[in-house]
Amino acid sequence: MKKIQMVDLKGQYEGIKKQVNDSLHEVLEDTSFINGPQVHAFQKELEEYLGVKHVIPCANGTDALQIAMMGLGLKPGDEVITADFTFAATAEVIALLQLTPVLVDVDPVTFNIDPEEIKRAITPKTKAIVPVHLFGQPADMDAIMEIAREHDLYVIEDNAQAIGANYHSKEGKTMKVGTIGDVAATSFFPSKNLGCYGDGGAIFTNNDQLAHIIRGVVNHGMYERYHHDVVGVNSRLDSFQAAVLRAKLPNLDKYNEARKEAAAKYNKAFEGEESIETPVRTGDSSTHVYHQYTLKIKNGKRDALAKHLQEKGIPFGIYYPIPLHLQKAYTDERYNEADFSVTNQLVKEVISLPMHTELEDDQIEHISKTIIDFLNN
Repeated sequence: MKKIQMVDLKGQYEGIKKQVNDSLHEVLEDTSFINGPQVHAFQKELEEYLGVKHVIPCANGTDALQIAMMGLGLKPGDEVITADFTFAATAEVIALLQLTPVLVDVDPVTFNIDPEEIKRAITPKTKAIVPVHLFGQPADMDAIMEIAREHDLYVIEDNAQAIGANYHSKEGKTMKVGTIGDVAATSFFPSKNLGCYGDGGAIFTNNDQLAHIIRGVVNHGMYERYHHDVVGVNSRLDSFQAAVLRAKLPNLDKYNEARKEAAAKYNKAFEGEESIETPVRTGDSSTHVYHQYTLKIKNGKRDALAKHLQEKGIPFGIYYPIPLHLQKAYTDERYNEADFSVTNQLVKEVISLPMHTELEDDQIEHISKTIIDFLNN
């Protein structure tokens, strides 16, 4: 059995080595390292894949979220509602712009933001909702968009973990996540389902005017060189990273299918184990793309299991060990612990197993057997 890795980027690279190397060589020969042909080609190819009018590449996923909010013209003091159970970047950019992050609890099954909690959190200062498609599972966008329309709010999708996932609306329409709200942000961090070999990100929107603003924001507020029409930042996807992403994009659906197959094998291995709750998929098999494969350990042994896996040399992740509302940077006297009962329980139970495109059957069998044997002893 090969050494088990949380993410096997080396193995994935071996399968696309020629395409990646040829693309990188083109950048070196062309020497257009910023906003070169590879960036423009990737932008168009991703627009076509997603079925979205505008993709604006940028330097990383955190910048993508910040730039999306800047493009919408949100003002200091505006409230932005998002999930308590997510990576800090989602709340971080809200605070950086002197907006007010409003954290709410999540659904215990999907781990995504609970629409009912969104409704309870809305005030006259609320201007936007940021649903996070956590671990590759689409949030309940029908309910979220309905709330947004009713209260005249923006919806900013945090799609860092779910690129390529489909969402089936209650009207029967199928859309790629990240194309449903007013604007979306994604990350191309190397471990993502579509990852580059450094930092990278992008913003998606179908709004022509918003896309125009964002294109200025990412480039120092310039549409014409040395003419600064809006307050901007310096956040550009470099040509090397675009070249890698171009090599990977044609394989994204195949990569996501490999993740789904690995998840199905884990699920089968854990069938009947009362102390283990496997990820629940809402919708059909095209929805969840398993950026993470996250179990809930229901018998209070999560931490002991983590220690055991570490001793056995099996990698794992605990995403996330501390709720955002308990992080020093995001504490707020308005928060009541009783309002975060789901998140507070999840942080005690969740554990993510190795999940990537190169997982082999014997590795999955070894990982699952090690877990089952420990929990049953």
